[in-house]
Amino acid sequence: MAPHRGRLKIFLGYAAGVGKTYQMLTEAHDLRQRGVDVVVGYFEPHGRKDTMALLEGLETIPRQAVEYRGSRFEEMDTDAIIRRHPQVAVIDEFPHTNVPGSIRLKRWEDVHLVLDAGIDVLTTMNVQHLESLNDQIWQSTGVRVRETIPDWVVKQADEVVMVDLTPRALLNRLERGVVYPPERARAALQNFFREPTLVALRELAMRQTAHAVESRHSHDDADVRPTAAPDSPHRPDRLLLVIGPEPASAALIRRGRRVADYLRADCLAVYVSKGNGVDPLTAEERDNLQRQLNFARGLHIDTRILQGEDVAEAVVKFAREEGVTQIFITRQQEGALRSRLGAGLVQRLVNLARDMQVTIVADRSIRR
Repeated sequence: MAPHRGRLKIFLGYAAGVGKTYQMLTEAHDLRQRGVDVVVGYFEPHGRKDTMALLEGLETIPRQAVEYRGSRFEEMDTDAIIRRHPQVAVIDEFPHTNVPGSIRLKRWEDVHLVLDAGIDVLTTMNVQHLESLNDQIWQSTGVRVRETIPDWVVKQADEVVMVDLTPRALLNRLERGVVYPPERARAALQNFFREPTLVALRELAMRQTAHAVESRHSHDDADVRPTAAPDSPHRPDRLLLVIGPEPASAALIRRGRRVADYLRADCLAVYVSKGNGVDPLTAEERDNLQRQLNFARGLHIDTRILQGEDVAEAVVKFAREEGVTQIFITRQQEGALRSRLGAGLVQRLVNLARDMQVTIVADRSIRR
């Protein structure tokens, strides 16, 4: 008989140094004092003495060595945690990317194996690592976060707790050398750790936590919530994203996924080919399109490739067949995109899809 899946609790913050790991380890000690079998599966102290002191009295699973390009790295030993099989495993830095050569690419994939083994997990992450917020974070901070985690992974958490600290208090901690060593702290103050940026990130973290709570309450009520009939004017929302090989499609996919999550709606993505499959595209465009399709699938978005000489007609026909209520498309730019899709696509979509909402997503791939 398969074990009951473990529970996942995420300590969410908006920046390094707000106290996520400290709070997680404090809870681990509380559980241990109540007789719960707790181990530390992975812990990243970042040289913070007050946090490192909390390791005392907690069993720690040794890390495993991974060789990469002649160097030795240490990663979490997932198999060792599962063999030890505690009631609760403490695993820091949920969005972490494992060293190449590891069995799994991301730590959240390791965490899923631990949960599948029936072990509860406490973990940490910052809000800027959510995939759907990647473009928004880049626009507001000028920093492109490379380690991201799909929103659906975070949505599966049984509990999300925001660890809060005012931006002014966090900056004081940074200036005192509590968060980073002095040289790194000075660099951080000139870049990511500016008060307006921290205020914006804190607000995002608060909204995300509130949304997580609301989503769980809605899920609890799902069995009693009525489902609208297909011909009802209040039919459930379904989103359709019109994508292509262009870089702007990545931002469109993130935006659509996030809107769908807030609406608790289904989300689909289509590429419309004017020929046979993706044959009219160049080899580079085919590779780019495949990346966009894979990216959408990784965010649990159903993808299709349609054929049609008239892109707008093909999109709207498919949308009606699938009961779509909203269509998302990027604003057309001069050059290859306009040439491939045809002039006036957005206006034709608006004219043909009068029973649907058409949202034009701005292309912000070039910061102004």
